[in-house]
Amino acid sequence: MEQSTIRLSKKLKNDLRKQMNHPSETYETVIARLLKITQEDDVLSDEVIRNIEEGVADIKAGRV
Repeated sequence: MEQSTIRLSKKLKNDLRKQMNHPSETYETVIARLLKITQEDDVLSDEVIRNIEEGVADIKAGRV
């Protein structure tokens, strides 16, 4: 695997360290996990979309 070096402030490095699930976890796995979480949060599930649509319909119909 090709590697690269990035510059981080000490604060950000400490914040990343606090996100580690165990002492041997690498910064790479922490960053990958955090990116995965944020990317998953950007997509609404079909159930959530249905609930939003039902809520909007209830509001339009005066049921709320």
